[in-house]
Amino acid sequence: MDTPVPPATVLVVDDAPSNLAILTETLRSEFDVRIATSGFEALHLVCDAPPDLILLDILMPEMDGYEVCRRLKADFSTRNIPVIFLTAKNEVSDETTGLALGAVDYITKPITVPIVQARVRAHVELKRRGDLLETLSMRDGLTGIPNRRRFDEYLNRAWRHALRCNTPLSMIMADIDDFKAYNDAYGHMAGDECLRAVAGALSGALRRPGDLVARFGGEEFAVVLEHTELPGALHLAEAMRAAVIDLDLGHEDSRAAQVVTVSLGAATLTPKAGMTPETLIGAADRMLYAAKQAGRNRVLGDTTV
Repeated sequence: MDTPVPPATVLVVDDAPSNLAILTETLRSEFDVRIATSGFEALHLVCDAPPDLILLDILMPEMDGYEVCRRLKADFSTRNIPVIFLTAKNEVSDETTGLALGAVDYITKPITVPIVQARVRAHVELKRRGDLLETLSMRDGLTGIPNRRRFDEYLNRAWRHALRCNTPLSMIMADIDDFKAYNDAYGHMAGDECLRAVAGALSGALRRPGDLVARFGGEEFAVVLEHTELPGALHLAEAMRAAVIDLDLGHEDSRAAQVVTVSLGAATLTPKAGMTPETLIGAADRMLYAAKQAGRNRVLGDTTV
C-alpha cells in the first residue's frame, strides 16, 4: 500500500486578523495552513520549519513583505520556497517589484477564493515536482544514497552555518577495504551489491535526521555531522564499522578480515574566516589514509584547528 502524501504546508503572512481568518478558511481543506502576523515572525517560522509555499502581504509594520521576500531569496536554505504576494497594492510597478524580488505570483485584494485556491494549488504542485526532480538529481544511481553533488551542496551549507554560529563541524571518510580484490574475486555484479549493502549499513547507523552520508566516489563514502565534536564523530564511525562487519559479506582476499570491512577517518574543526570546506575534507582523508596504513578495518580521528 502506498504511503499517503501529507498535505503541503502553506504559511500565510498578514497583520490583519480578518485576512488570516479568510485565507485559513479558504485553504485548510487542502493544506496545512500556518500563520504569521509580522515579517519577523514569518522569518522565524520559516527557519524552524520551512513551508512548501508562502502567501505574503506587502503592507506590514516594521518589515514589509518586499523585505521578507528579499531575505528569503538571499538565504540558500529558503530561496526555493515559492512566494505569492497577496496585497492591496495594485499598481503595475508594485507587481513588477514583487516579481523582480523572486515571487512566483502576485494576487491583488480583495481576493477571489477560487482564484487563490487554484493558484496556490498550481504552485504547490510545481514545487513538489521540482523537489522530486531535485531529489533524483542528488541521489547516487547505484546505492540510492546522496551523491557527490548533494554532498558538496550540503557541506557548503553546513560550513556557512558553522562559521556563522561558531559551532563544530565533523566529517567521516570511509572506504571499503580491498574492494578491487573483492571485485576481481566475486565479479562486478557482486561488487555493486556490496556497494549497495555497505551504503545501507552506513546510512542505517545515522541517528539524527540532519546528518548526511553520501557516496563520495568509487568505494568511498563521506559523512557530514553538524554540531558534533570529535568524540561523537568517532563513536558514530565505530558504529558504522561494526554495522558493515555485521553484514557478514565474505571476502576471502581481504587483508583485514574474512568479511567485507571498512576503514574510517574522522576529523573535526570549528570553521574560521580564511578556511574552506576542503580543509575538513583533507583532514578526514588523512585520517582515513592513516587507518588504512595502520592495518585497515579501524577508525582513526583528529581535531583540526
